[in-house]
Amino acid sequence: MFKVGIVGANGYTGGELIRLLHKHPEATIHALASRSQAGRPAWELFPTLHGTALGQATILDLNDPRLSECDLVFLAVPHGVAAEMTPGFLAAGVKVIDLGADFRFKDPALYEAWYKIPHPAPELLAEAVYGLPEINRAAIRGARLVGNPGCYPTAILLGVAPLLVHDLLASPLIIADGKSGVSGAGRSPRPDLHFAEVTGDFRAYGLPNHRHIPEVEVYAGQIGKKEVKVSFTPHLVPIPRGILMTLHLAGKTGATTESLTRVFQDFYAEEPMVAVLPETDLPHTKAVLGSNRCQISVRVDERTGQIIVLSALDNLVKGAAGQAIQNMNILFALPETTGLTDLGLWP
Repeated sequence: MFKVGIVGANGYTGGELIRLLHKHPEATIHALASRSQAGRPAWELFPTLHGTALGQATILDLNDPRLSECDLVFLAVPHGVAAEMTPGFLAAGVKVIDLGADFRFKDPALYEAWYKIPHPAPELLAEAVYGLPEINRAAIRGARLVGNPGCYPTAILLGVAPLLVHDLLASPLIIADGKSGVSGAGRSPRPDLHFAEVTGDFRAYGLPNHRHIPEVEVYAGQIGKKEVKVSFTPHLVPIPRGILMTLHLAGKTGATTESLTRVFQDFYAEEPMVAVLPETDLPHTKAVLGSNRCQISVRVDERTGQIIVLSALDNLVKGAAGQAIQNMNILFALPETTGLTDLGLWP
C-alpha cells in the first residue's frame, strides 16, 4: 500500500478523489488538507462519510508535515497555489498530480497570458507531463509531476485525436460546443450558481477566450503535428455533473459515418476508459455519471462535408478525479483501471 494525500479536500474534486480512493486496493488516504476547513472532521464536508473511519479524519492545514509523508499528493487547489506547493513536495520525494492548470503548459508565457499571473515555478515546467493517458501514456510512466487535463479539453481531445492522427481533417479549425453541469464551476458559493438562478436556465459563458482554449490548441497540435485553432463556446446546464461536447469539423472528401466509426473503434480498441458507440447510438451524460469512462460517437453530414463528433464524460471523474487516479495507477505501475472499474449510475 502506498500513501496519498489530497490538498483541497473540501472541494467537489477533492470529494470525488475521496470517494474513489477509499476503496482503492493499493492506495490509502494518509492526509486530507484544506486551507479553509482545517480542523474539521471530513464527514462535516461530505455527509456520505458519516459513520466511517475516514469520516472521522481531521482536515489538516496545508503546512502539516503529514502531507510530506505521502508517496503522492493530489493538488485540487486554485491555479498559482499548486505551483507554490509543488517544489516542496518534490524535494521531499513526493510525487505530485496537479488537477489545476499550473503544470499543463511548457511555456510560462502562455500560462501568464491566459491565467494573468506569472508562473510561480517555471523551472518545473520542462519536466511536468500532461496527464491524458490515451495520448501520453509513455511519458506519464516514471514521471514525478503530472498536470491533469481540464475537463473540457479531455472531452475535446479524445473526440478529435483519431482524426488528427490519421490526418482526416480538411481544416485546422476545431469548433467545439460544450455543455457542463454546475459542479464544473467548483464548490465556492456564487450568486449566479444559486439554485434559483441555475434551475430552468441554459446559458453560454466564457467566450470567446475560455482558458481551456490554449490547452486544446497545444495538445491537439502535438497530436496532429500541425497547428490547430479552436473556437470554443461553453454552456452551463442545470444538472449537477456531466459534459456533453459537440465538435464540428471539416472532413476530407470520401469520409462516411461508417468509415470514421471504424477509425475511432480501432484507435480506442485497447483503451478501457473510452467507449466508441455504434452508428445507431449517441453519447449522453447520464450514461457516464459517476464513471471514469468517456463515450464517443462520430457522424458525417454528407450534404455539407462536416464531421460531427460527440463525447460525453463526468466532469468530476474522467474530467478530473478519476483521470488523476488513472494517472496515479500509471505512476505506480498498476493496471490503469485499478479502483476505477465501477459502472456509472443509472438512472
